[in-house]
Amino acid sequence: MGFFGDARQFLSGTRKDSKSKPPCLLSIRSSTTLIVLAVNLAIFTDIFYYALVIPVIPFSLTVQVGIPEDQVQHWTSILLACYSVALFVGSPFAGIYADLTSSRRWPLLIGLVALAGSTLLLCFGNSIGLLVLGRILQGLSAAIVWSVGCALLVDTMESAVGVAMGYVGISMSVGLLIAPVVGGSVYSAAGYYAVYYIAFGVVAVDILLRLFMIEKKVARQWIDEAESSSTPGERASQTNDVEAGNLNVVSGREGGEKPVEVSEIGAPTSEVREKENNRIQSPDAGEGQVERANTTARDSVTPSNRTGMVRSIKILLRSPRMLAALWGLFTEAGIMMGFDATLALFVQRTFEWNSTAAGLLFLAIFLPGFISPLVGWIADRFGAKWPSFFGFCFCIPLLVCLRFVTESTIQHKVLLAFILAMLGTALAFANVPLMAELTYVIDAKAAEQPGIFGDKGVYGLGYGLYTMAFALGGTVGPLWGGYVVESAGWGTMTWSFAIWAASGLVVTYFWLGGQPTTTEDTAAGRQEGPAVNR
Repeated sequence: MGFFGDARQFLSGTRKDSKSKPPCLLSIRSSTTLIVLAVNLAIFTDIFYYALVIPVIPFSLTVQVGIPEDQVQHWTSILLACYSVALFVGSPFAGIYADLTSSRRWPLLIGLVALAGSTLLLCFGNSIGLLVLGRILQGLSAAIVWSVGCALLVDTMESAVGVAMGYVGISMSVGLLIAPVVGGSVYSAAGYYAVYYIAFGVVAVDILLRLFMIEKKVARQWIDEAESSSTPGERASQTNDVEAGNLNVVSGREGGEKPVEVSEIGAPTSEVREKENNRIQSPDAGEGQVERANTTARDSVTPSNRTGMVRSIKILLRSPRMLAALWGLFTEAGIMMGFDATLALFVQRTFEWNSTAAGLLFLAIFLPGFISPLVGWIADRFGAKWPSFFGFCFCIPLLVCLRFVTESTIQHKVLLAFILAMLGTALAFANVPLMAELTYVIDAKAAEQPGIFGDKGVYGLGYGLYTMAFALGGTVGPLWGGYVVESAGWGTMTWSFAIWAASGLVVTYFWLGGQPTTTEDTAAGRQEGPAVNR
């Protein structure tokens, strides 16, 4: 039992018993820097692996499976669709599970199993069924990483949600930038299996970081105990730390945590306990109040008024702000992925460039993604509406102007690179604030109606919906762009994308919210609600 107890504590983060020693290097493993690094490496791994294997899928079909040449395009499309469908379907379930479980660590480890299985199947699979299964597992792994990873970033970064989503934007940009170059170069120099050896190496580093990381709310199990055994002078010092915003503060954004030694911002522990005791001893206190007061000492709480997940989904989907953010994310993903599917072929036909030159052109559209943390900081300060509005507004003329690139001249090549760089900047302004807006919406709902989302929150569900919107846009965009380019030409495709961006502009202007709800507002709203803290 000792071994299984230790294994359970290691995997889930739940203490085996009250005498369990804290994990080694607890302060480092639960630090904001390490958690942000681990989550962004997981997102980078997903994007990198996705972009790395795309160029070698036709080789897998012909050499590994034996598909005839005239059927390669058909099966390539099916394999791409399998990933998108699995990502779309799996995202909400991954988010819901992350919200229901006591730790985000479990679903992230489950995602590792899916990722490892996908890598093995795609590398060594010798039948079309195994390749389809590998792509489905890859999509499910991505659904877990995006839904749970973004929710964990919100738990960790608290009031700097926009900055956290900016780091996600950088991870995406780096993965999309280097994966095609690395994949193509390694495949040309060392062959098919060498490409997957790189994938195995990146996945191994991802595994180590996910296992090494400890969530802040898990770390509090031991930190709280140390605080409770400290002297009054030390507790006063810790209270000052709380007011300064250190680890021991009760965050309005970190659902599923037990209240730490300060349950009301700025109030010493002894005062809070006295209030709880008075509430229990009061003759007017009902049975439910006594139960709520007692449950504050436990890691996992189950209040009687816990909102069902189905009702939470309805609440979010009835919010105009949430729907506006999801539509904007769907639009941004469709435009970005639409260029992924059409740009390389356009420059090959127009400029007679090879795949390497076409790949370098993508630097222009992805490099501006490195400003994403700055964009997120702006969203945290001023809300998501105006940065996102600016992004879509800037996109429209740029998309229209792409139709003027028609000749193989230096002027037109420079014009294309310049427009793509500006377009990458505009998409960063459109995307990052919308990702943060999902958290702003959930926080605003929780502040208006304390306890509406139960004791663990719905950030996993919120980012599950985001991943669904992104997956849908990533499916529609390439189909739209490819069909319009083949039937009506490059110019028609670019202005049709401009109309799509205009729809995002309108939705953003009329329905997106204003300034985000602060952590203090959310915490204050909870104090006015039920006695049980999230």
